[in-house]
Amino acid sequence: MSLKNKINEDLNAALKAGEKEKMETLRSIRAEILKMDKSGMNREMTEEEEIQLLSRQAKMRKESIEMFEAAGRQDLVDKEKFQLAIISEYLPEQMSADEAEKIIIKILADTGITEKKDFGKAMGEAMKELKGKIDGKIIQDLLKSKLS
Repeated sequence: MSLKNKINEDLNAALKAGEKEKMETLRSIRAEILKMDKSGMNREMTEEEEIQLLSRQAKMRKESIEMFEAAGRQDLVDKEKFQLAIISEYLPEQMSADEAEKIIIKILADTGITEKKDFGKAMGEAMKELKGKIDGKIIQDLLKSKLS
């Protein structure tokens, strides 16, 4: 089942159950899907594009959580965390940092990258392999630790 259909079904269920916060989150995801539909693709989104869309939504929530925590707005932090949890339900299971570290070590060995000056190249290779499977910030931190 496509993400679009799954979101619509879950939105209808949330409407019937009166789950206001869940409806709000699902509507924001649906709005992004509709925006992509109207962008002239004239086709269904691929699974990779769906993951990319959801990852973008999750990243926005994580950034909001950080900002609200810094501002001391716990009420908004809780709301964003709730929305992030709902979005995470639609994302594939994220790999652990240990699993990602093994892949990064292999990438560095295969490409022969050992110096910090080649960080950009290493990051590009790692993102090709790990995109959507783990947060980009974790990849960045792992690479920095390996190239220092």
